[in-house]
Amino acid sequence: MDVVNNRRATFKKILNVTSGNFLEQYDFFLFGFYATYIAAKFFHSDNEYVSLMMTFTVFAAGFLMRPLGAIFLGAYVDRIGRRKGLIVTLSLMAIGTILITFVPGYDTIGIMAPILVVIGRLLQGFSAGVESGGVSIYLAEIATDKNRGFITSWQSGSQQIAVVFAALFGYWLNTVLTHAQVSEWGWRIPFLIGCLIIPLIFLFRRTLEETEAFKAQKTHPSTKEIFSTLASNWRIVLAGMMMSAMTTTTFYFITVYTTVYAKRTLEMSVTDSLLATVFVGLSNFFWLPMGGLLSDKIGRRPVLVGITTLAIFTSYPVLSWLVSDISFSNLLITLAYFSFFFGMYNGTMVATLAEVMPKRVRTVGFSLAFSLAAAIFGGMTPMACTFLVENTGNASTPAFWLMLDAVCSLISSLYLCRGSKQNKSDAIAEPAKVSA
Repeated sequence: MDVVNNRRATFKKILNVTSGNFLEQYDFFLFGFYATYIAAKFFHSDNEYVSLMMTFTVFAAGFLMRPLGAIFLGAYVDRIGRRKGLIVTLSLMAIGTILITFVPGYDTIGIMAPILVVIGRLLQGFSAGVESGGVSIYLAEIATDKNRGFITSWQSGSQQIAVVFAALFGYWLNTVLTHAQVSEWGWRIPFLIGCLIIPLIFLFRRTLEETEAFKAQKTHPSTKEIFSTLASNWRIVLAGMMMSAMTTTTFYFITVYTTVYAKRTLEMSVTDSLLATVFVGLSNFFWLPMGGLLSDKIGRRPVLVGITTLAIFTSYPVLSWLVSDISFSNLLITLAYFSFFFGMYNGTMVATLAEVMPKRVRTVGFSLAFSLAAAIFGGMTPMACTFLVENTGNASTPAFWLMLDAVCSLISSLYLCRGSKQNKSDAIAEPAKVSA
């Protein structure tokens, strides 16, 4: 009976803490999917490519704010607690979402339209800088050494539900509205839905309990101590950023960029691109816990090294195959392959990154490493891939961006996971510091 009650309590904690992750990913996905409509509404230009690149630049700008959010909000969370900190991040995210939803177009308020949209994106990015890290650390601290990979995999698992929900809603919207209606005002409806679920997520977050690991700390570091400890462990943060490169790049490639890639480069319909995204979300949802479970059984290192190596040698051939024989079924096969990469790798990576971070700066360290990767690699993915295709005329070139990030993640995984035969760390109890 105690086992059943413990499982129910753990499930409730996972649901409550990952609810904010749902909103974060829902909003980020919507901005990427409706990029062409947002471009026309707020970033007016006679050149579609220029307008789209401006929108993807704003998309990337939100990621560039993540490291700042990771530093300042992450330090706040490590100082005052996981629960209170996660409520603050949700509040900032909600303001950004509401702003983007209700800002009038360029034709109505002129230059203020793109400025306000940028502010909304920056607020979302600032809060997201510690949202994923805060949730990941919370999950890592309520888990045990035997199931930490599986438990932490639900940080990203919750985001896949958001992807599926957003894509299905977008699919329905495109069936009941005309293209002109979606372009003019219909694209705002999914954002409005995000605004309406904010109160429910606040309710979930308010019921969170502080983690035992945080309460067990006899003293909590001051802001000065946090930054000092962070600076002395800069190698871990840098290596953590590189290890996170593949997961951020692959995810935004198969979700946000794929919708544009399928429509603009492969010349598929909006409906096909949306259905493909639903498929990706469901596939990710399956592979993420599988990756976490496998790493709990055989160790973190074999999974991380195996997946990155596979990505380096097979990304270009797989994407070239799709381009040479474009069809909806082939697109799904290609996305399933990259989804396998993402799910198995990320399902392992989150636990690994949480385990190597010093406990007194666990949230800010994890958040900074992940946010830097999201800003430099993940957030740049739509823009980098669009640039590569546009300037080479080769629709397979986005694979080079994926391969570059896989190389970075392979090197850092070997570095962070060295010296442990089983590669299972008890770092949540007392993290080991990576030697200079």
